[in-house]
Amino acid sequence: MWAIRRFEEAVDEMFARGLLYGTMHLSIGQEASATGACLALRDDDVITSTHRGHGHCIAKGADLGRMMAELLARDTGYCRGRGGSMHIADVSKGNLGANGIVAGGIPIAVGAGLALKMQGTDRVALSFFGDGATSEGAFHESVNLAAIWDLPVVFVCENNHYGMSMSVEEVSRLERVADRAKGYAIPGVTVDGNDVDEVYQAATEAVAHARAGHGPTLIEAITYRWKGHSKSDQNLYRTREEIESWRQRDPIDRFEQAVLEAKTLDEAELQKLRDQARDAVRDAVRVGQTGPPPSRDLLAGVYAPSEVDALTVTGEPPPSQPSPDGASGSAPVAAAAGARGEAEAP
Repeated sequence: MWAIRRFEEAVDEMFARGLLYGTMHLSIGQEASATGACLALRDDDVITSTHRGHGHCIAKGADLGRMMAELLARDTGYCRGRGGSMHIADVSKGNLGANGIVAGGIPIAVGAGLALKMQGTDRVALSFFGDGATSEGAFHESVNLAAIWDLPVVFVCENNHYGMSMSVEEVSRLERVADRAKGYAIPGVTVDGNDVDEVYQAATEAVAHARAGHGPTLIEAITYRWKGHSKSDQNLYRTREEIESWRQRDPIDRFEQAVLEAKTLDEAELQKLRDQARDAVRDAVRVGQTGPPPSRDLLAGVYAPSEVDALTVTGEPPPSQPSPDGASGSAPVAAAAGARGEAEAP
């Protein structure tokens, strides 16, 4: 949790200084839901994430340096600097990717769950999403399919009370998101999303349920984001008093108090962990800032290479090669390029 908090505080500051471009969606205040859920997973389990996915990525074991490099548009980033904050993925760690589409990761997790079941493994797919996603058709179709096929999927709704600026109370008559599970005859449970141990216990039970072949579970983790929806959010839809009341329920402070009372860790050990997180993020910033810029070849990884694209991008035809009928090899390329140009003409 410390690493997630320090990472997001760092990128928030860097954005304010003009070192990061575009936008980002911070999860400061929600660290316990990502941490507790991912702690219940094995290394070979997989997750899908959201536009607010830094915490999920870190909790699943991502390299902070490569994350920072991605946000700084460096070639050493997870997506070579082309995906940015909303599109980080690390398949080697089981992170199938963040997603800029609301509810976009949910059907991907169900597809992964189907693949894992067909492979005869006991691996599990876990999908993070917000309360806003539960009003999307993709959510309902995905949960229904996972339910009728008993797929090994755990659905984790991070209910931070707002879909952008829309209160969850204004879009559903249900008091709890977890009650939607009844419509698909699967377990549904609501937990305190700011209590990392409570999230962990619920996720552990849901993961065991899925591994045993009993199908999916819907977990609703009640939490709150301290920052706006994105960097352009002026927070006009909620009060300072509301935000401050949730800051008093800081999941990191609560965890520290719990381990001190249980004598699991003492203050010196906690401080060591805080310092380790701080130093790791500082190192990540240095790694990110010193990485090379992204390649100028913006089409690499987007389109398969072809003669038509070579002609269009460079303005020069590829080397002429005789065709079987003796005609110049560049003639069909020029014809194809011309046809495409005509199709694109207004």
